[in-house]
Amino acid sequence: MLSHPENKYRPYPPLCLPDRSWPERQITCAPRWLSTDLRDGNQALAEPMDGKRKRLFWDLLLECGFKEIEVAFPSASQTDFNFVRQLIEEKAIPDDVTLQVLTQAREDLILRTFEALRGAKRATLHLYNATAPLFRRLVFGMEKQEVVALAVKATALIRQQCELHPQTFWQYEYSPETFCFTEPAFALEICEAVADVWEPCAARPMIVNLPATVEVSTPNVYADQIEYFCRHFTRRNEVCISVHPHNDRGTGVACAELAIMAGADRVEGCLFGNGERTGNVCLVTLAMNMYSQGISPGLAFHDMPKVVEVVESCNQLPVHPRHPWAGSLTYTAFSGSHQDAIKKGFDARKAGDRWEMPYLPVDPQDIGCSYEAVIRVNSQSGKSGSAWLIEQNHGLTLPRALQQDFSQHVQQETDSHGSEMTLNALWQLFRTRYGLVPQPPLALLDYKSESQQNGQIKLEATLAVRGETRKIAGYGNGLLSAAASGLARLLGQPPVIKDYHEHTLGERSDSRSVAYIRCQSADGVTRWGVGIDSDVSRASLQALLNAARQED
Repeated sequence: MLSHPENKYRPYPPLCLPDRSWPERQITCAPRWLSTDLRDGNQALAEPMDGKRKRLFWDLLLECGFKEIEVAFPSASQTDFNFVRQLIEEKAIPDDVTLQVLTQAREDLILRTFEALRGAKRATLHLYNATAPLFRRLVFGMEKQEVVALAVKATALIRQQCELHPQTFWQYEYSPETFCFTEPAFALEICEAVADVWEPCAARPMIVNLPATVEVSTPNVYADQIEYFCRHFTRRNEVCISVHPHNDRGTGVACAELAIMAGADRVEGCLFGNGERTGNVCLVTLAMNMYSQGISPGLAFHDMPKVVEVVESCNQLPVHPRHPWAGSLTYTAFSGSHQDAIKKGFDARKAGDRWEMPYLPVDPQDIGCSYEAVIRVNSQSGKSGSAWLIEQNHGLTLPRALQQDFSQHVQQETDSHGSEMTLNALWQLFRTRYGLVPQPPLALLDYKSESQQNGQIKLEATLAVRGETRKIAGYGNGLLSAAASGLARLLGQPPVIKDYHEHTLGERSDSRSVAYIRCQSADGVTRWGVGIDSDVSRASLQALLNAARQED
């Protein structure tokens, strides 16, 4: 990198708009959406989609609720031409969906495009030509009036062809490509000239698309450009203002959102931001941003994992694990403090409450994602993460002190191998540490208890101790104290019960119960034991035996 980049690069000049109004506005409804995955997104793939992959993507876009879909540049390749014909001839286009195609401002290409659209019920023909000074000078060698004349002549031909094919409901879209670095006054001039030829009205709708073909400024400058255009375009109320942001500076989403605030009615983009260079604006992110603010986006992403799977298959590109709203790690917390906050949020939440959850701006279940991915355990995790996973997947609500004890064992385990701990490995560690194994060191085989005249309880129990059958008997003011007394002879000293909790695993009368017991030995060592049984007394007794073990 250069020590003095100012000698090679210069900042893009901002637009003077001191009375801008967009910063005070708020997005309150969704824009019109156009997916250009099958055109702009497809042309950016190392291996463009074949007909089968395109059709799979088309079906997904319909399922997601898109009503405007740009599918091809039919004059550019036979594959694109054939795909447009296939959709029309197979009647694969719902009546409320508008097919859109792109063409350059050349007569032969325009006529070829109309040939591709023959028989379509609703179609948008999208014309573009570059307008920026750099392109006028360097790429095309044209003056401003030549650029305007090119767009006007092509528009006149398109209108003529539309009138020759009245069986199709036509919509016209014009893009001054490179709008974001075209002089604002010239962008207005060429769009006014094109609109004068098309004469937009209800029977002849028109879209004026203002692309950020390459991001060259901060999003606020793009918003100023959109507001300036909307203010000064004489046919503003007769056209739809669309934007097509790219993501060269990583601010495509911000550009689109601020452009809507500045007056744009429509957004073109791709699912997960596919497209040339750094891609188009991500429509999933935009839609979910609105959804998280309580605004219905008009698009359905209730099965986000399926959307990701289909897009990855068709584009043959991965969706990043941390892609907003859709990545495999988007809703995942590894940090102990984050996990603790999330667990407390779920503990406090009641059915029907507004969604207020630490670190989770939307409920993952709304878009088909499970809670299993919300908390995952590695060496950075704390007590709450492991406890939450145990509770969500096995129904055990661990006492806080047991959470702390278990987290220490989890920490030791993850530190030893340095990788994430799977849910199954976590559960196996819990079972091993707290006695939920088929043959614990002290296993309750049978017991009976009876009340004594002095108010105490007499307990007699049969245990399996490392393969041998042993009997114990003891007295106490309750079942557990009687069991502790009976264990004194077997263990050499009675275990001291320091903590006890229990709850049912379900709401039915025949649900199993779980008991948690913490015991302290004479040398001050404390151990936890857990017992699960359909009989709460048996669960408690086995938990005591697991806690009373004399080795780990």
